[in-house]
Amino acid sequence: MVDDRNILPWQRHNWSLLSAYITQQRIPQALLITAGKGQGKRHLAEQFAQALLCANKRDDGYYCGQCHSCTLFHARTHPDFLTIIPEQTGKAIVIDQIRQLITKLGLKPQFENYRVVIIDPAEQMNTSAANAFLKCLEEPTERTVILLLAEQPGRLPATITSRCQKMPIKPDLQAAQAWLREKIPDQDVEVLLNMTRGAPLLARQYARDNIPELRNACFQNWLGVAEQRTDPVALAKEWQQLPDRLVLFWLTTWVIDLIKCHHQPQMASGLYNPDLSRDLQELAEKLDLKRLFSFYDLLLIDNKRIDTPLNKQLLFEELLIDWQQLNLR
Repeated sequence: MVDDRNILPWQRHNWSLLSAYITQQRIPQALLITAGKGQGKRHLAEQFAQALLCANKRDDGYYCGQCHSCTLFHARTHPDFLTIIPEQTGKAIVIDQIRQLITKLGLKPQFENYRVVIIDPAEQMNTSAANAFLKCLEEPTERTVILLLAEQPGRLPATITSRCQKMPIKPDLQAAQAWLREKIPDQDVEVLLNMTRGAPLLARQYARDNIPELRNACFQNWLGVAEQRTDPVALAKEWQQLPDRLVLFWLTTWVIDLIKCHHQPQMASGLYNPDLSRDLQELAEKLDLKRLFSFYDLLLIDNKRIDTPLNKQLLFEELLIDWQQLNLR
């Protein structure tokens, strides 16, 4: 039976598979857990890790929460629980980190149960690190389980993914909505889930950080540029102070929705931003589709450039000036 206190409701199917691994003693040597940001893959991996480490787990495979191993796990001091993450946010996992891991795995686990390694995000291993990591998969060590977490598993070498069992997390929409309504009862959970592409944990964080209000303000400013009411250069200066990747994502979804509205007028279903459908449909009627696709091409280029050391204000100036020109009639 799943413990509802700690298993996220949209992960119950995933947990039933993991608990079956434990109760049937068919523990995978390497498991690749895949999900988008904010869907809880790290949470699920840690629930599984604690169950593997627990010295007094229940008959259904769930951890007891009371034994010495569980106490150490909660304190983040369990010697048989290892995590590999980038040394700096957004940077790569490097070969030295993997070499240190290999050295640790050469020793026996300190407790009688399993040793668990979490690599998060696994796709951030650079080429040298990934090649070195293969040794962990090709020469598995005693009672060791490796959990690789990835948002973009396609970036992992096939030599790694082929040696892992796979577990995708696909949140059930109704379960996610019910959970969010309980956690943030004063928010429009449908809008939040649309904004986060169905990621409940990210949706809750967005609500706490007032991201819907920020997105709506950016959308109105974007409309202002289209209607020649807002100076694109002044707006670019404001936007470069905001989370640039998030703003660029919003711009991209608005343009995709405009293209959809152009082909399917009066249909809000299937849009990234159904709550903005009225404004988007009115705008789509005024725009030249060929020029809109050219603007979309520019957005795709900027999505690749946004993480490079370029001037973000100039990037937004170019986009907003082009957007203003696109709307001139």
